[in-house]
Amino acid sequence: MIFILADDLGWGDLSCYGGRKIQTPNIDNLSKGGTLFTQFYQAGSVCSPSRAALLTGRFPARDSIHTAIEINGEGNEGKGVADHLDPNISTLPDLLVKNGYVTGHYGKWHLGATKNAPSPRDYGIMEHRTGNSNDPNKLARSDRSNSSKVIVDEVIAFIERNKDKPFFVNTWLYDVHAVLNPSKEQLDAVSHLGIPDKVPFYSPAQIYYGTLREMDIQVGRLLQRLRELGLDQNTIVVFSSDNGPEDINVVNASHSGVGSTGPLRGRKRSLYEGGVRVPFIVRWPGRIPSGTVNTRALIGGADLFSTICGLTGTNIPQTLFQDGEDRSGILLGKEMPRKKPLLWEWRYGIPGHLIDKSPSLAIRDGNWKLLINHDGTRLELYDIEADPMELNNVAGLHKDVCTRLSGTLLAWQKTLPAGGLVKDAGNIDYPWPSQLKTNTQK
Repeated sequence: MIFILADDLGWGDLSCYGGRKIQTPNIDNLSKGGTLFTQFYQAGSVCSPSRAALLTGRFPARDSIHTAIEINGEGNEGKGVADHLDPNISTLPDLLVKNGYVTGHYGKWHLGATKNAPSPRDYGIMEHRTGNSNDPNKLARSDRSNSSKVIVDEVIAFIERNKDKPFFVNTWLYDVHAVLNPSKEQLDAVSHLGIPDKVPFYSPAQIYYGTLREMDIQVGRLLQRLRELGLDQNTIVVFSSDNGPEDINVVNASHSGVGSTGPLRGRKRSLYEGGVRVPFIVRWPGRIPSGTVNTRALIGGADLFSTICGLTGTNIPQTLFQDGEDRSGILLGKEMPRKKPLLWEWRYGIPGHLIDKSPSLAIRDGNWKLLINHDGTRLELYDIEADPMELNNVAGLHKDVCTRLSGTLLAWQKTLPAGGLVKDAGNIDYPWPSQLKTNTQK
């Protein structure tokens, strides 16, 4: 299995998801050979929480991973955030190793990088070169325009070493996370997105989509090598993103933060759809339906622990707590009703336009999605099947649904570690002019 995870890639960026800025032929071909899911949600609206859930199958707030873990540890305590993922929590690689898999991880880590943080090996990862980590075999800092190539080179080498064994390898890319610095060649390849009239500047769209195009090329190179090794028919390939696209109002993305959420409201950090709903493509020739778009199945990042165990025949101890559930049947083309809701908490402010600033808690259960602040304000209810843009708040029409879902959500929140909630969480106040002069002249 190869798990490719892009960074800050929006739901609407890929051409197979309706993106029209550039073509992404290699990722599109992956979807043609497998199933593209339109309702996949990560367990966090930023990187560290999403990544923790993928490894543990637990909602990350349970383990005090509420936002991005600071690499040097400064500020984590004030935010109520752990310095690293607890290595005593069983991870997916732990169980896969027990099932005879060679496990690898190359690229971004971002689950702890202080001097006291464990290395990826302490989480069941046998071979690794990572960044944003305390990895003794740390991935060398490279030209930012070249980062996807460097990571794919490492993954290809891992596969070549282990091609005669069952393997699981995380390919966790840095692209398209800011700060981006594509090469002139990469920029020129998307010159149609540039600034007209020969102004001597590159547009944010050129910088962002030039990087995305390069990422697609490197994904294609990885898949081509898999074919050359004769492994593509017996390898599960998963592609996703850790959260929605960055906002251009954030300083490190002020030159590039134009990723697309398609029709969805919200961006990175937001609990509206565009912040947590991301691309999800899975290919397994002969087992997972090919050329299929699944618009109905609701799958969460915390589900992938149990789901991958289900696909690989890996035993999960009965004593191991999981927030997610096994959705392997869905991936294999079967109908499977969902048993558990998806829940989120975001304890901090959200940059950008007010319309993207969600309440601080959210739950998705069936077609319903409810959002509410910790103090009970800003109650919002959406029928996501009918209103994926989250424009029509129907809370006043379905008080019974609101009572049930808000009760579940607020009760869950009370079980989470205390601390870290900032005053701007869930806030959509605007500094309106306090005194307006009325012109009464005729």
